[in-house]
Amino acid sequence: MKVAVAQTRFKTADFDFNFNQIIEQVQSVDCDLIIFPQYEVEETGGKDLVFDEKVQEAQGDLYEKIAEKNYDKAILIGDVLIQNGEINLSDDGFYIVCGQNVYVDDIYRDDVVCDLYVLAKNKYFVMESYKELIESINSRNDFIFINAVGMSDESIYAGGSFAKNKENEIVKVMPICKTACELIDFSNPINFTEQSQEELVYEVIKFGLKEYCENAGFKKVVLGLSGGIDSALTAVLAADAIGAENVLGIMMPSMYSSEGSILDSVKLAQNIGIKTEKHTITPLFDNFMDKVGHEKKQDLAEENLQARLRAVILMFFSNRDNRLLLSTGNKSESAMGFGTLYGDLAGGLNLICDLTKTNVYRLANYINRNGERIPKEIIEKAPSAELHPGQKDQDRLPEYAILDDIIEMYVEKNVPIDEISKKYGTELVQDTVKKIYRAQFKRKQGCLGLRLTERSFCRGVDYPVMQRFY
Repeated sequence: MKVAVAQTRFKTADFDFNFNQIIEQVQSVDCDLIIFPQYEVEETGGKDLVFDEKVQEAQGDLYEKIAEKNYDKAILIGDVLIQNGEINLSDDGFYIVCGQNVYVDDIYRDDVVCDLYVLAKNKYFVMESYKELIESINSRNDFIFINAVGMSDESIYAGGSFAKNKENEIVKVMPICKTACELIDFSNPINFTEQSQEELVYEVIKFGLKEYCENAGFKKVVLGLSGGIDSALTAVLAADAIGAENVLGIMMPSMYSSEGSILDSVKLAQNIGIKTEKHTITPLFDNFMDKVGHEKKQDLAEENLQARLRAVILMFFSNRDNRLLLSTGNKSESAMGFGTLYGDLAGGLNLICDLTKTNVYRLANYINRNGERIPKEIIEKAPSAELHPGQKDQDRLPEYAILDDIIEMYVEKNVPIDEISKKYGTELVQDTVKKIYRAQFKRKQGCLGLRLTERSFCRGVDYPVMQRFY
């Protein structure tokens, strides 16, 4: 039996697009069986659309339209088999195709006896999980994992379909974030070299922004350039994803901004070729304080005012030019509540919200692997919001290497507090955990972001806003 794997894109509930994706690949390859990812609304991020009767009718119509073409090959779409012009949905997961037993499931069972095992489950991308998935399959049958390429709100489906033979040897690994249709030769083992985590994250984030812009109707983006690492990394990712000509960086210095912040932002923009504008917020701040605040105290209210004035400027350009506003906060800041509601937390999408500060630096260094794109001055400077004289992040936070380790253990791995305290001390760990919970109200009001971990603040973590334990 000649088998082809079609790693195709989907758009949630866009049945015309999905139909065309399937038909294009069916007609492109000579085979007996062609295997597609799940296209069910629920499996493509439809959420409560599954309760909409018209959506379900449209889903059924998609299969009917394919069956009507009566192709001379079997077409497996998730767990639905279309063969000889008929739609089949097996009760036990077994199908007969060209006299062979084909078993389909959305989980892997090592006790199933068949000729071909198809694991049809759209899996969203999670850092450090791809190699684990491949190694978790101890195949006793010819085996195919089929994954889609697409985006569902915060979750990114990055492809990476693969096949193993009955000797558990890898025979095919398909690309990340790209559509592909390839024949599978189960007699031809290959060597698999995993991409680095930074390379995978870089590709997935670029794909996520492109998909979001295409689905939401944006061609251009805008973001604030502070001279810091987070906005610099976001700018490079955006330029690489949708083209530097479509990225606008706004520099908005205040009376507390260092000269280096502007110079570093200008150098960054020159390195990557994006357009910039400079708008000083000091006159706006002074006028507000004169008319409304009356007295300057250099307190939290004035710090937040600066952030919100910047958001007003950014939202103006977002509305005026139909640009998607990119928020630039990282996971460490989000965990600690470092961010101003309706200020720097404003935005339509955040590309790095699931990267701790440590991972931000790792990705920045990866981007600079072939030469300086993010200026070394930005990478080497001490992180600061520059909202009051001499401000540094580490004035109120532990070193990021320590903070991020605590966040990863507690939030991402569910390690008990007592275990983390053995490494870092009870006082520091309890204070960090308390801040994580106290900042939940801000995260509830944040913009959509790209999920890169299993337990992301975007999805996977759902702490209560109202609680009295921490």
